[in-house]
Amino acid sequence: MSKDAKPKVSPFMNAIIGGITGAIEISITYPTEYTKTVMQLYPEMNKKGAIAVVKENMAKGGYFRLYKGYSALLLFSVPKNYVRFGAFSYARTHFFPDTKKKLHTFACGLLAGASEALFVVTPQETLKTKLIHDMLSENPKYRNVFHGIYSIAKTQGFWGVYAGPLATVFKQSTNQGVRFVVFEDAQKVMNNIIPIKVVADLTAGAIAGTASVLVNNPIDVIKTNLQGLEAHKYKGLMDCFGQIMQKEGPMGFYKGVGPRLARVTLDVGLTFAIFNSLKRKLIQLVSKE
Repeated sequence: MSKDAKPKVSPFMNAIIGGITGAIEISITYPTEYTKTVMQLYPEMNKKGAIAVVKENMAKGGYFRLYKGYSALLLFSVPKNYVRFGAFSYARTHFFPDTKKKLHTFACGLLAGASEALFVVTPQETLKTKLIHDMLSENPKYRNVFHGIYSIAKTQGFWGVYAGPLATVFKQSTNQGVRFVVFEDAQKVMNNIIPIKVVADLTAGAIAGTASVLVNNPIDVIKTNLQGLEAHKYKGLMDCFGQIMQKEGPMGFYKGVGPRLARVTLDVGLTFAIFNSLKRKLIQLVSKE
């Protein structure tokens, strides 16, 4: 390869790197996801606060109780990030190859988020939520993630494992649209301040994650309730919105925002830092050939 030619990473390789990144990230951050989900499902737990929820759960089942439902997310985390980074790279390569305008980046992020929501995140989040909800019930039914998938599919059919797709698409598309735009801007600033690239990416990713939480936590609360074991109480997205507003007021849409902020800040920071680090290593290997 010519020294002047800048190696490019194909959408397929971006997808592979994204998949590896997803498995590492979720293994580190899952306890915060568990805590957030519990607080969103149970208003009384939300009132206690994240630290109290963690202490109470650890007292009942030790540290690994905070990993209940982890199998569902790990099972889907590789394909989720595979689809996300693959779709984003594909959209940028084929739809907006010669520009990096914020609007185009946002559009690529929307496409990436919608793709991962439709193909991966909806069943992933449905299973995770129901597994956690079931564990906290008086008489848990599911022995593990695979027994849970089998039981839910058998008793509730397709929609039992694919609940709340509209809310999930809206959440994931806005997530990725906001994150990719904010990350690219924050990365430019951080690269001028922090000399270590992986630390700059980690910081920029954390900023992007924070922005996405502030924008769409309400839809995350609605999605969680539509995917829980008591989803039958709601006629749809707008009915769920109305019931939460009536019973809990505007702050009901910010249940679990503390642990979600902690989880997403770490999640997005790690995701971009690991992804870009692996990508740089791959480019170095290609350049040596």
